[in-house]
Amino acid sequence: MKSLHDAIRPTTFIESAKLRDHFGLDITIATETFQHTGSFKFRAGYNLALNVDNDEILTASSGNFGQALAYACKLLGKKCTVIMPVTSAQVKIDAVRGFGATVDLIDVTKVSRNDRVAQLKAQMPDAYFASPYDDKFVIDGNSTLGDEIAVRDFDAVIVPVGGGGMISGVISSFCRNGKQTPVYGAEPKLGNDAARSLAAGEIVANETEPMTIADGARTLQLGKLNWEIIKTGTAGIIEVPDELTAKALRLYFGLVNLKSEPTGALSLGAVLADQERFRGQKVCVVVSGGNVDAGVYARIISEG
Repeated sequence: MKSLHDAIRPTTFIESAKLRDHFGLDITIATETFQHTGSFKFRAGYNLALNVDNDEILTASSGNFGQALAYACKLLGKKCTVIMPVTSAQVKIDAVRGFGATVDLIDVTKVSRNDRVAQLKAQMPDAYFASPYDDKFVIDGNSTLGDEIAVRDFDAVIVPVGGGGMISGVISSFCRNGKQTPVYGAEPKLGNDAARSLAAGEIVANETEPMTIADGARTLQLGKLNWEIIKTGTAGIIEVPDELTAKALRLYFGLVNLKSEPTGALSLGAVLADQERFRGQKVCVVVSGGNVDAGVYARIISEG
């Protein structure tokens, strides 16, 4: 049984001259597209599966955490059930099943993820429910990414935000390492609950699951544990329109030869949305993953 640090792959840092010239900014990419299961979520999934005593784990995920947890459970000999919206990328649904997990598909317009979780928890009393973000083991697992970024010198770090698992992990790491680098969140404008929460000083939820192209950020609200870290630890949340997320994805494809999923492109989209904020700074943009449906990816690329 491998420890978390032995199980994960180090993140990949890319310094693209073409991307830097395009923006006129000192940008470094920290990409988790080459992590196990194609996203940073493996850090969280493995850490959780490794540390809970339960032999069966239940989660609700649009794909990346579901894949990560399914693979982690396969490695550790545990059972896994993943509740997924029918709108999830087919590549993610297939991957979860490929790792041996049970997939429970739901129509979120008819039953919410939370309601379906409650139904299955009643049927699976011995299973541990794993939130993709609102869980100490998840945050601790994601903090290992922050540890890798913390040893480098940046003036700002931009992290995609959905439920808040990634950014709270990075902030936690920076606090633990005494790192003062500002951490910004990049959030879909269509689902701007994190930005509204910061403005209100309390968690504000989206009324419905936002249909942004950044499918990994289609969350109703920040997790409670995540909010406690984000509300004082982030330098701000930048709202990114879907058209800028798509543009950022195309820039990764055309200038860096990097395949990013839309959620992973949010951080570069934030630079596009607020470029002057980062003028003269050394900026790290985090790409959370590269799991995108081939048809969706082809459409976004061709639209450009």
